[in-house]
Amino acid sequence: MPKGSSDRPSTRSAQWQGRLRSKGYRLTPQRRLVLEAVAALRHATPEEIINYVREVASGVNMSTVYRTLDLLEELSLVTHTHLGHGAPTYHVAEDAGHVHLVCSSCGAVTEVGSEVVQSLIQRLDDEHGFAADVHHFAIFGRCSTCRSTT
Repeated sequence: MPKGSSDRPSTRSAQWQGRLRSKGYRLTPQRRLVLEAVAALRHATPEEIINYVREVASGVNMSTVYRTLDLLEELSLVTHTHLGHGAPTYHVAEDAGHVHLVCSSCGAVTEVGSEVVQSLIQRLDDEHGFAADVHHFAIFGRCSTCRSTT
């Protein structure tokens, strides 16, 4: 098993299988490996996902990972966030109830509950009729460690 693996991804396999089957898909070995990688890595780029998957299945290629991520996102099993100018990072959709704080100095990413921005979400709705989706939301700034060094 790849490093960082735990029982949690295998426990989720039955749930994933049920969700996929309810939408007319199977939980293929490749889909299971990609889902387990996303769950274990928590915030992972496609490159990090392929590296994790290849520890178990060296024959899986990058196009398979991209196609699988697209399908899993379409089925609301995973979601992505842009944490900078690079590739998006993916995480399990049911774990997406948070906002990312990204330090523009050191790159540290901190998760905070989406309730932190609830007043902003409500204000956008009240004043503009806009229903904000904070699952793709990242706030850039400087972490306390970097702020204290200058």
